[in-house]
Order: sequence, then structure tokens, then C-alpha cells
Amino acid sequence: MSNTISGKNLLRPAGLQCKNLQEYLKSRPPEVLNKLYHNPPICLAVFRELPVIAKHYVMRLLFVEQPVPQAVIASWCSKLHFEEHQKVVLILNELNVWKEASIPGGLPGWILNTTFKKNLKIVLLGGGKPWTMSNQLETDSKPRDVAFLDSYALERWECVLHYMVGSQQQEGISADAVRILLHAGLMKRDEADGSPVITQAGFQFLLLETASQVWYFILQYLDTIEARGLDLVECLTFLFQLNFSTLGKDYSTEGMSEGLSTFLQHLREFGLVYQRKRKAGRFYPTRLALNIATGQNKPLSRDPEKEGYIVVETNYRVYAYTNSNLQVALLGLFCEMLYRFPNLVVSILTRDSVRQALKSGITAAQIVGNMLMVK
Repeated sequence: MSNTISGKNLLRPAGLQCKNLQEYLKSRPPEVLNKLYHNPPICLAVFRELPVIAKHYVMRLLFVEQPVPQAVIASWCSKLHFEEHQKVVLILNELNVWKEASIPGGLPGWILNTTFKKNLKIVLLGGGKPWTMSNQLETDSKPRDVAFLDSYALERWECVLHYMVGSQQQEGISADAVRILLHAGLMKRDEADGSPVITQAGFQFLLLETASQVWYFILQYLDTIEARGLDLVECLTFLFQLNFSTLGKDYSTEGMSEGLSTFLQHLREFGLVYQRKRKAGRFYPTRLALNIATGQNKPLSRDPEKEGYIVVETNYRVYAYTNSNLQVALLGLFCEMLYRFPNLVVSILTRDSVRQALKSGITAAQIVGNMLMVK
């Protein structure tokens, strides 16, 4: 099969819309944003993801206690970049980082959100109450190193992916996780027997990088959080505290509310934190939790033997040089399996196998794109 086809264009179905941090926060009401900005880690996360020009404006206004004329702020940016200036003004306004305020004489001005400004100062300069998680614990008798945490996170996350492709190789997932997959449109109830089956959006989800998968999944979870009786602001704050935690360090669960303890157990199932026992009193954030909203996670250390590639012949035979059960199960969504060897799987694209995939909502472009993406 020729590799001259553009994989990038093949992998953009309209069904999967993955918001970044800015887009997610823009969709929240102003009162929710104000509550969020009472928490320094969220202010830091928002500031870190701002465009460079926006960061420049925020830093210049951080110690100004009165509105600054909009014309003055516009002069801080070259006229050659006026379009970028307008975009930045809109972003800061939608994120409620600043607000419009009148200046004596009637000139329109901008002033930073008081709450955001106060807590960003705490992050950048220190002072105030500690905003990082506590790790004042006795030494763990069974400490977990980074290699173990990476392995654990990968194993837990792949349980979700295995379930999506119908693989029986891994342990199952909770009914709660299944509800999130259904809510997200990544799976749907089969019309025949009512069992969950993968959708077109779900197939596209499997082709994303792990960091993007986790962020998308967590966004869908957050959509359902209030229906669970949990506090969105409290859970988001904890999520961003994890975002700035240190890989390989353990943190205390002391003082956690009942709702936050429930949230921690959900993150534990998805592989974002490791906890030996529910009442252990400590937990370890994994790499999946670090920089979760930025998609800058370093790849989890996979077994090199699980990395493979695909050869497709003109007779529609597909040779997958891989030991990954997940990759084999993914191929099984649109191929008929013929032979399985220790590090090789032989399958074939048939009319029936492709028809079944199309019936599930998987597109021809996604099938081709999957075979081009595997390396």
C-alpha cells in the first residue's frame, strides 16, 4: 500500500472534538471561573497556556491597581501584529482573566481579574497558604519508583482501551468507566444485544496519543461530575495540583473530603494515580496526571517488543509485526484474523470484515489511516 496518502487528512472525522484547556474553561460560566481562580494551581495552568502576547500583557498589568487604557495596551504590540492583539484580547476576556473598566474621562480600559491577579502573584512570588499537595509523610515501607508507576499507568489505561476494542486479554473496567465511554460517544449500545460497541469517534480516539486520550476522557468525566454529587471546582483544583506534582513522590490523603476521595478512586482506576490500598493514606501521581491539560506528557515506557509495524499486500493480506494484544485487537475491528505467531499476526481485509467495521461507524479513511499510523 502506498504511503503517499496524507495520513493527517484521513484522521480528522468531525465526530471527535477534543477541547484544549482554554476551550474547556471558555465553556464554563464566569461564576465558575471566578471560583476556580481562587486556586493558585489553576491560575498558573491558565497563565502557562496563554499565548506569548497574552502573557506579556498579564505580566505588565500584574502590579497595576487601576485600569489601563485599551489604546495604551494596544501600543504594547506592534501594528504588524494587530490581528494577534485582537485575538489575545478576546482570549483574556473569554477566560475572565481581565475585564473592561472605565477610566476617568470615559476612556475604555482593561484591569486584571482581582482574584486571578492575587493568586497568580502567590504562585510566582510565594506567600499565602500552601497550594501544593502535602507530602509530609513517614517513609513508605514499599516505595514505588518511576518505572513501576509508568508500568502501572500503562496497564490501567490499556484496560480501558482493551475494553473499547472488545479484547478479552485484560481485566474489565467498572460500570462507571463504561458510562463515561457511552456518554462521550466513544461507544454505543449494540442494537441487537445492547452490549457496548465502539463507534467512529471511539476508533478515532484509539488513534490519538495517550496524553490526548487521557485529557479527552477526563473532560468527558468532568461533564458528568455534578451528576455524581461531586464539586467541579474541588475536583478541577485537585487535578491541577496533580498537574504540578513530582513523579515518584507520594502524597498524603489526609484532610480530603468524601467527594475528593471518591474522585481519587476514579483517577486510580484510570491510571492517573497509584494507591496500594484505598485506606493507605498516601498515593503516587503517575505520568498520566502530569501536564495532563497540556498534552506534553513524555511517552510512557512501553515494552520495545510491543512496538511493531504493518505490511499490507495487494491481495489484502495484512501482516502485523507486533506482540501488542491491543494492536491486534484494533486490527480485528476491520480484519479477519488468520494466524497468530509470537511476534507476527496475519490477517486479511475481506468484504465482510470491512462491512462489519463500516456498520459500526468506522470509516474507510480511518481504516487506511490506522494502517498508515502504525510504526
